[in-house]
Amino acid sequence: MIDPSARVHPDAIIEDDVSIGPFTIVEADVAIGSGTRIDSHVVVRSGTRVGKNNRIYSFASIGDDPQFAGYKGEKTSLEIGDNNIIREYVTLNRGSASPRGTGVTRLGGDNFIMAYSHIAHDSVLGDHIIFANGASLAGHVEVGDYAILGGFTLVHQFCRVGPHALTGIGTVCLKDVPPYTVVAGNPASTFGLNVRGLRRRGFDEQVILGLKRTYKRLFRSGPAQPTDARAIAADSEDSEGSNDEHSKALRKFIETSERGVIR
Repeated sequence: MIDPSARVHPDAIIEDDVSIGPFTIVEADVAIGSGTRIDSHVVVRSGTRVGKNNRIYSFASIGDDPQFAGYKGEKTSLEIGDNNIIREYVTLNRGSASPRGTGVTRLGGDNFIMAYSHIAHDSVLGDHIIFANGASLAGHVEVGDYAILGGFTLVHQFCRVGPHALTGIGTVCLKDVPPYTVVAGNPASTFGLNVRGLRRRGFDEQVILGLKRTYKRLFRSGPAQPTDARAIAADSEDSEGSNDEHSKALRKFIETSERGVIR
């Protein structure tokens, strides 16, 4: 199932049912899992591991060198999980070397990465994430499960995007994006909870109510700096509906933020 015009290195590990389209290049030290389909004119660089049942569209660049001025050709890697859709012109870079780099960029499973998106070195993405066209991560970014990045969203290096967060089109994230929230603007601000997304994923209404109360205490009662978040969290733990696991996760995210959180 490899087109005759494709160039696949003999040392690459390709499962028998993998489909590789015309003029695609697969280098040595690459592994591609069962059921994966790669269209024409894709480049898969050394150090890339692709899981099962992925779909990679034309002109994507998978596992190229990190865009990092200090990169000296060290051996690093890109790990892609299962059931991802990676659309045209997406670029996924390998990790960078220590001391600052982890050496690996990771993309989980069941993600939808739309055209022209960029995932930079040492970024770590969870599962069920959507990147709309042109969304881009700088290096060392973490993105939680079920996050949705609107078109042309930009995320600064070393930031985190919490699970179930939603960004508007053209959002510029210079700090951490809190989980469960909607953020938009340049620079970004919060605009409440991602209630529609939470309901779509089956969140109980009482849980959503608890998150609303926790959000109000954390984001509408003064500066959301880590020390303030700890005080507010301690004060609000006994509040009705705000001590479930998701409200705790929201408080914990803020308490552990190193760059500060978007408000």
